[in-house]
Amino acid sequence: MRKERTLFIIGLFTTVLPFLGFPSSWRDVLFLLIGFALIYLSYLFYIETKDRISKLSKDDSSKVFIDNIDNTPKNVI
Repeated sequence: MRKERTLFIIGLFTTVLPFLGFPSSWRDVLFLLIGFALIYLSYLFYIETKDRISKLSKDDSSKVFIDNIDNTPKNVI
């Protein structure tokens, strides 16, 4: 939840940044830092998703289906 909250705060800051009255050069640097922060967060989300998918695929491969129905032929008279 921490990464999601950080992403939300960065989004809010990006939305209000043009209206805060920073000089143009400061604003450019702040947008550059915001871009790097977004790249870093997206990389963390990618790693987390990759780990989650690999854990799911490992769990699925170890499960074996066992048929509980007795299919042996019976002597019919």
